[in-house]
Amino acid sequence: MTTGKKLLLFLVIVLVLGGVVAVSLTQQGRDRVTVQTVKADRQDVVSIVTASGEITPKTYADISPNNVGQITDLYVKEGDHVKAGQLLAKLWNVQEAASVSGMQASLRTAQANLAAQQAALGTAKANVDRDTAQLAQVTQDWRRTQALYEDQLLARSDYETKEAAYKTAEAQLQVSQAALKQTQAQVASQQAQINQSEANLRAASDALSRTEFTSPLTGIVTYLPVHVGDTVVMGIQNSPGSVLMRVADMSVVTAEVQVDETDIANVAVGQPATITIDAFGDRKFPAHVAEVGDTAILRSTGAAATSSTGSDAQQAKDFKVVVQLDSPPDDIRPGLSCTAQITTGTAANAVAVPLQAVIERDPSQINPPPPGTPAPAPTAAAKKEVPVQGVFVVDSKTQSAVFVPASTGLTGVDHIQVLSGIKAGDEIITGPYSALRNLANHAKIKVDNSLQAQQAAAAAAPPAN
Repeated sequence: MTTGKKLLLFLVIVLVLGGVVAVSLTQQGRDRVTVQTVKADRQDVVSIVTASGEITPKTYADISPNNVGQITDLYVKEGDHVKAGQLLAKLWNVQEAASVSGMQASLRTAQANLAAQQAALGTAKANVDRDTAQLAQVTQDWRRTQALYEDQLLARSDYETKEAAYKTAEAQLQVSQAALKQTQAQVASQQAQINQSEANLRAASDALSRTEFTSPLTGIVTYLPVHVGDTVVMGIQNSPGSVLMRVADMSVVTAEVQVDETDIANVAVGQPATITIDAFGDRKFPAHVAEVGDTAILRSTGAAATSSTGSDAQQAKDFKVVVQLDSPPDDIRPGLSCTAQITTGTAANAVAVPLQAVIERDPSQINPPPPGTPAPAPTAAAKKEVPVQGVFVVDSKTQSAVFVPASTGLTGVDHIQVLSGIKAGDEIITGPYSALRNLANHAKIKVDNSLQAQQAAAAAAPPAN
């Protein structure tokens, strides 16, 4: 065989062997599942509950009338800053003001009469004191006269004169005492009249005060739906009255948000939060949870869920959570739409994997029977298999996916804390979903992270001008 024929035969053999190897590799590639992977690493996992709502003042007051009347004066406009006790508005009050003036005049008259009666009472007391002293002196003279008359040392005419003087002084004292009692009764009567006049004045003043509205707190007028000349009415049962205005204390600002019932168990008073207000763009305002509601609210109507059975039990429910802003901006207004992100837990330097990497498998799927083994008859225990939570780890030696049971902790935005089962540095299968959904334990795999690399490069690239 010539050298050329030997070379040709060698080339044919190489081509045949190459084809066999290529066909074998192609067949092996077809039998492998293409997956995407990441390395489990250590990072801070932050659990966040997101809820939307609106800005509300912690303290506010609705100013409403207590009677029917026409607005004659408005001293503020919407957006004005007011102080506690400041006059805000007036209703028509000519009759009430006249009643107050009349009651004030009656009170002054009664007070003047009382002063006159008190002066008369002083005179009556003085008269009693004078007549008492005079009677004492006459009584002594009368006793001496009696002794002299009995000893026949005094004429009968003198005796009778002293007797008359004694009886006159005694009668005069009785008259003075009666006058004193009468004057005391008149003073008491006049005092009662003053009390009645004061009560009437208080009633008239109260009626007048109901036509004048002052601010119960220091704040901002945030709602003013009325105008001068409007007639307002008070509320009655099952019928709300008019609202003149709302004054809100904006020194303490809160956000009332609705938290889904599946998240409310993780929310507690004092947890930190951030508030994003639509009107302020992407600015984030630090806050904290101030109140957590106990009553479920129907998402469809906003009313409280009154029953755990019937139609209410089938509806989605939320719970009201009040989040207080730590440093609200000066130009914030009630009613602005906002979103709260409440930090319900933090795991520092924890082993974490992407959320989509954590899956569940039945025990029979983790350890399937050997090929050719007849399927066991279905039993009640088999029907009650409890799924096992875990992740698929890449076995670099066999290039296969190994299911590893894993217990998890906090759930973050896109990562979840792994408490046991894997360690930092393990290569975890994260997708694609179509492959991960049906991936079998110990299945042969092919790792392809080219798409992830492209996405990372695109995210790192500077924005185009």
